[in-house]
Order: sequence, then structure tokens, then C-alpha cells
Amino acid sequence: MADYDALVIGGGHNGLVCAAYLARAGKRVLVLERREIVGGAAMSEEVFPGFRFSVFSYVVSLLRPEIIRDLDLPRHGLHILPLESTVTPLANGDYLGQWSDHDQNRRELARHSLRDAEAYDEFGRLMYQMARAVKPFLSMAPPDPASLAPRDLLGMVRIAKQLRGLGGDRFHALHKLLTMSAADYLDEWFETEALKATKSASGIIGTFLGPRSPGTAYVLLHHYMGEIDGVFRAWGFAKGGNGSVSAAIAAAAREHGAEIRTNAPVAKVLIENGRATGAVLENGDEIRAKLVVSSADPRRTFMQLVGPEHLPDEFAQAIRNFKFRGSSGKVNLALSELPNFTCLPGAGPHLRGAISISPSIDYLERAYDDAKYGEVSRRPYMDIVIPSMIDPSMAPPGKHVMSIFVQYVPYKVNGGWTDAKREAFGDAVIDTVAEYAPNIKSAILHRQVITPADIERIVGISEGNIFHGELALEQMFFLRPVPGWAQYATPVDGLYQCGSGTHPGGGVMGASGRNAAMAILKASR
Repeated sequence: MADYDALVIGGGHNGLVCAAYLARAGKRVLVLERREIVGGAAMSEEVFPGFRFSVFSYVVSLLRPEIIRDLDLPRHGLHILPLESTVTPLANGDYLGQWSDHDQNRRELARHSLRDAEAYDEFGRLMYQMARAVKPFLSMAPPDPASLAPRDLLGMVRIAKQLRGLGGDRFHALHKLLTMSAADYLDEWFETEALKATKSASGIIGTFLGPRSPGTAYVLLHHYMGEIDGVFRAWGFAKGGNGSVSAAIAAAAREHGAEIRTNAPVAKVLIENGRATGAVLENGDEIRAKLVVSSADPRRTFMQLVGPEHLPDEFAQAIRNFKFRGSSGKVNLALSELPNFTCLPGAGPHLRGAISISPSIDYLERAYDDAKYGEVSRRPYMDIVIPSMIDPSMAPPGKHVMSIFVQYVPYKVNGGWTDAKREAFGDAVIDTVAEYAPNIKSAILHRQVITPADIERIVGISEGNIFHGELALEQMFFLRPVPGWAQYATPVDGLYQCGSGTHPGGGVMGASGRNAAMAILKASR
């Protein structure tokens, strides 16, 4: 007899979301997490005494509102604090500020370009409409367009109705967003280089693509679907760091009866007569379940935990071809004082938002050029936040923590990653920040440098790709992760996927976990 109705492998936020929904439906659920804490890449840790970091992921915007409501996450400790601005320092000592206050934002854009100030509102309205149009697709299991099964035909009809409702102009705009590069798309709207670069930076996050690469306009839209309290394009910071997001989901799962076991690394999925019947832990323990759900990425799930011998050859080859190509790193700093940016001296409100090192499209493209040839970007794109300015509990009184998301940091670097190369990457980041905030070097008390290889080693994500696989056009919707297998079930009977390697992809979103749970519950009925 099975010990559990469902066994969830991996206590990342998607695995926890899936477990919470299954437990809420009355299933006996066990989550197995390899590390000593849950959360996967969405975790918080006191890396240095008194200094707490969101070590890997660091902001909240994509977490689906329906998950927050369904699981009552605020009651379980989730408190999202807004990030209300993005400032892009410029080499000439000026800056471009984007503020949450509409009038202030308009005046700032007009300071750089009257044309861009006029175009910005129309651009914002269109992107809002596009995000609203795509939003329903986030919560559906992608239909297979090559299938004649009734559920797939109904799914295609639903999509057709949604697209027909857009009207001609908005449909053409959506088609552009799905196919163009972020740089080309933004060129049609704006003339200010810093504005185009900072916007297009959202289109390269989690990809091994440059701002001029086709398909990055959709990744830009993907990040535009961030929503906090019903406000699109709203970004925030979880009080206590992103680990508090995972902790709140875990608390909701436990309240509904799910069991969560840490320090329980899974060696393989137990398969008998072609069906998943449980898991074998690295210590040899066997745990039986009626079905198994993996929140690990597709390569780890199928090539390691399952094994290609249990898979159709065509499916196994498709998983081998699935592109990861981790390209993002992090540098976390403990500071004795705040950075003093030359463009905006002092501890102003800009330090409670994001600082984007993205002065031009050419700057981003040159950073990509370095990575294409196996090197860390000499002058990388960086997205900087100072969590202690938003949540003082993240650092001792008078001290601060700084989180620097960096791209491009290739997983496959020439000669392989060594301690010396890791520190050279950290130095390049600090040197670049110092161009805009000269006091940064003297303010550093401690630093933590994280490469894609470190993400793979610590969290277990293949090639350290924060999205469990690139959000490229050929790896989205009904193609994610494999054509014909995008509806969370797998060729192994009783085995499902719920990680970010499935539709709709990465970020601290939770949609893959929720969608997988809905598919499992529907199948069980």
C-alpha cells in the first residue's frame, strides 16, 4: 500500500505550491527537500553574522495573485513591500529615473525627451493590455496543437477566442512582442538610450540572448506581468527576503496537512512496470506513493532521477536538447554605509528602489558579446537593490545589505570556473559599481559571489539557469519542455512535473506548481 497519495520531489516554491493545493484537496502529501531549508532558489540566509540575504532570487512581482489568495499567504507571514522606482545612472553624471508617481515620472522622461514622455503613457497602456491578454494563458495547461483529443481542441478554441477578442491592432502588437527583439521593439517607441536599455534588460533576464536577439520582446512582456495588489508591472521585496515567500507557502501546505521533510535528497524515482510508485532516498530509504511530482528541472528529473532507459527515445533526446545555458550570477554585499551614487548623492528615495546599470543598448550588447565567447562580461548589466533600506531587519543597525543581479555570467566559462575566476567576476562587478558609486569599495565588509556553477551545486538547478531552462521562443507554451508533454504529465505513468521548466516558466511565480496540481486533481477525478 502506498504511504502517500502524492510525493513531491523538491521543496522549491513551485513544489511547495503544488503540495499545498494537493493537500488542500484532501490528498496525503509528502515533500522531500534535499537541503536543510525549503525554498530552492527562493530562500533567505544569514550569510554573514547579522546580515540576511535573499541569496539567489531577490524580488517579488510574478507571484500569482490567485495563489496568494487561495493559500492565504499574508496570514502565513507574507508581506510584500513595494519597490517604487528604477534609477539608471549615466556615464556623464546624469541619470534616468522611473518613478511610481505618474506626474513625477512624466516630468523625468520629458527632461530627457518630450517625445518619449508623450509615448510612454501609450506604451504603458498597450503593455498593460498585452499582459492582460496573456495572463489567462499563465493558468492553463497548454493544449497540444498537433492533437485531436477533445481537451486539446477545446483549449485551442479557447485560445482562438481570446486572441480574436484582442482586435486587429492589439493582435498585431502581440505578434510583434512574440517575435521581435526587445531592442527593435523599443526602438519603435522611444529615442532615449537609457530608457530603451533599461526596459530591454527585462527581456534578457534568464536567457543567453542579447537585447537584439529575436524573442526577447516576449521575455520583456513576461516580466511586465508582475502584479502586486492588482497593479501590473509592480515589483516588490518580501519582508525578510524571498525565503519568507517559500516559508509562507510551506506554512500553508502544512496547515492543509502536507508533510515536509528536509535533508532528504532523492537518488531516483522508483519505477515498477512502467509506473512511478515512489522514490529512493540517497540513504537507501524507499517511500511509496500513488503518484510522484518532480519540481526539479527537466534534465535532473528525466536524465538523473528517472533515467533515459525508462523514457521513449524521442522524448529523452528532446530533453537532452532542452537549452539551459545559465547566464546570471549574484554578488551579495554587506556594507558599512550606503553607496553614494554620483548622479544622486545621499540617502534619497532612489535607494529604496532598484538601480539598473544599463545605460544603453550597445552597453548590454557588448556585455552579451563577452559571454558569447565564454567570458564574464567585463562591464555587465546589473540590477541592484538595497533590501535593508526597505526592511531594516536585513542588516544590523547602521549597516546595509546590497543585492546585485548580474548578467552575463556564462555557466560554461573558458577554462572552467575556479576560485580565482569567481573572485575576478566579483571584482568586475564591484569595479563597475564604483564607476557610479565611488565609495562602494571602502564600504564593503563582506561579499558573496555566486556563479551559475554555484547555483547548480547548491540548489541543484542544471547549469544554474534561474528559469529551469531558457525562456526562448522554441521553449515556451506547448513546447515547454517537450512538444506533446507540456501538460505536466510525463511519458512515465504516475509521474508529473511542476517546476519552472514547465509552462509558464520561471521567476518566483508559482504558476507551474499550481497548474500541475490542477492537472493532477483533474486527472484523479
